[in-house]
Amino acid sequence: MTTLFGQDPADRDPAPLIAAADAFDELISRYPDSRYTGDARLRHQYLQVTLAKHEIAVASYYLRRGAHVAAINRAQSVLTDYPNTPQTRDALQIMVQSYAALGLDDLKLDTQRVLDLNIAKDGIRPSRANFQERETRWWQFWR
Repeated sequence: MTTLFGQDPADRDPAPLIAAADAFDELISRYPDSRYTGDARLRHQYLQVTLAKHEIAVASYYLRRGAHVAAINRAQSVLTDYPNTPQTRDALQIMVQSYAALGLDDLKLDTQRVLDLNIAKDGIRPSRANFQERETRWWQFWR
């Protein structure tokens, strides 16, 4: 999702998003019968996806820069911290590319197997955004 000015919130500092997600999480846990709980769950879910997108953006940056261990660590954080988001497929794809670049064939094959199983289960292909190239940023309006 982009804002009015075409900037994705995932490209910004995640601290306010984390604080908002924590606040919604507290509302959901402390007041489960509140009339605001349903809306809080939807907003919390949106924030989780946005935070996962941020982690994927950082991981893909590390991948482009050749920092494969850092890319793997960021991708693994998506799998552990945001497991119910669509970005898990992107995280697995980054991990496969990083393991291949590092020559860790066993880990690459294991991760590829998990990625293939997720694709077969859901019938959804991972996003084909080549993580070596990122789409035009909001400040590059002249392109």
